[in-house]
Amino acid sequence: MKRVPYILMFVLALGLLSGLGVAQTAQQPAVAAQAAPSSQAPTADRLQKLESQIADAQSAGDNAWMLACAALVLMMTGPGLALFYGGLVRKKNVLATMMQSFSMMALITVVWAVVGFSLCFAPGTSFIGGLGHLFLHGVGSAPDPTYAGTIPLGTYMVFQLMFAIITPALICGAFAERMKFSAMILFMILWSIIVYDPMAHMVWGKGGFLNAALGGAFPTLDFAGGTVVHISSGVSALVCALYLGKRVGYPTEPMPPHSVVLSVIGACLLWVGWFGFNAGSALAASGLATSAFIATDFGAAAAAIGWAVAEWVRNGKPSVLGAISGAVAGLVAITPASGFVGPMSALVIGFAAGVYCYWMVSKIKARFGYDDSLDAFGVHGAGGTIGALLTGVFASSAINPIFKDAQGKVLPVGMIDGNSGQILNQLVGVLIAWGLAIVGTLVILKVVDMVVGLRVPEEHEIQGLDLALHGEEGYTFEA
Repeated sequence: MKRVPYILMFVLALGLLSGLGVAQTAQQPAVAAQAAPSSQAPTADRLQKLESQIADAQSAGDNAWMLACAALVLMMTGPGLALFYGGLVRKKNVLATMMQSFSMMALITVVWAVVGFSLCFAPGTSFIGGLGHLFLHGVGSAPDPTYAGTIPLGTYMVFQLMFAIITPALICGAFAERMKFSAMILFMILWSIIVYDPMAHMVWGKGGFLNAALGGAFPTLDFAGGTVVHISSGVSALVCALYLGKRVGYPTEPMPPHSVVLSVIGACLLWVGWFGFNAGSALAASGLATSAFIATDFGAAAAAIGWAVAEWVRNGKPSVLGAISGAVAGLVAITPASGFVGPMSALVIGFAAGVYCYWMVSKIKARFGYDDSLDAFGVHGAGGTIGALLTGVFASSAINPIFKDAQGKVLPVGMIDGNSGQILNQLVGVLIAWGLAIVGTLVILKVVDMVVGLRVPEEHEIQGLDLALHGEEGYTFEA
């Protein structure tokens, strides 16, 4: 019996310990509930920080890509176009011709900074931008989501500047060897403002009449400048050639290129630089940039073959000058389509452009007798036109789903894709580019002719523009 109190005490102690254990177990959910927010908070912070780092990395990558592309496009003007055009003229005009390309790099940069970028990309009307970015006001490190949400607006500005530089430089091929340097300077300033800026705004600017990405009235597909760059410059080149008249001695006197070697080097630099021109127009280091890069290369290659084959059939041999001219024609034609078509379509567009531009240069130019010195119209005007129209045929939503309905459903883009109406939009864009180039260039030529005169005296033309305009010679051979 004496053991009973001890047993009772043992049972009571065991119960007490069990009660304490149950109480602790009951408290654990509460403790866990209190600890959960504190553990979730650091996780949310880490996720937010990680997302911010990923966005910063994407922005840095896109920005680096776009700056590299801007440099590639500038390389297209100098040394690319300078060497290409410089080799095609006679030896006595090589420096003057290269100076025309080089001077655009300086002149248009200043015009662009003061007013050009604003007229192209500041909000304005359907046909011309406003003055919101005058003197680059508001253009800095912050992006403009309307144009490119992952790169600074300053990067977008300088990338577009390179397009504005090379476009008027292309025109110089039509009046090579016969325009005054002073007239060329005044003409290019006025042309960049009166022709290029409105065309760029209509196709690429906010509220532009032809802007396909931002709901223009006639959405014209122009990924990298078929209408803005090549049709506008090529048609203006034809107007200049007709207005100035033929060179002294043309076409009876032979005027062969003085160095096809220089032109080959220039054409190769143009081909490489064109990757920045077209793939950079994706405005990001993206899959679309890769697609445009591939289309650019395929289009140039097919056009070089197309021109060479056509020349081989007609003349019995392919020329080096023909092959490089074909490559440039293909690059021109694939420019508006590069961000909308696949590789096989790029081959078709390129080959068609090579054959067509060869026909324009060898047949049409001879038939009408105009002196387009370096075939700026035959390559850029004609190539840009056929490229813009074929873009409406081959553009695919699988490559670039640019058109969507109100619910976000992807719509067909080109004719083969199921949107035959796009051909009409492309035709409207082409006609506007032709009309603006013809009227604007004629008016500017008239004004410049009255102010400073356009053409050099005949004796200067015979002497050569290197000495007559710049007091230098491209080549000096001394023992």
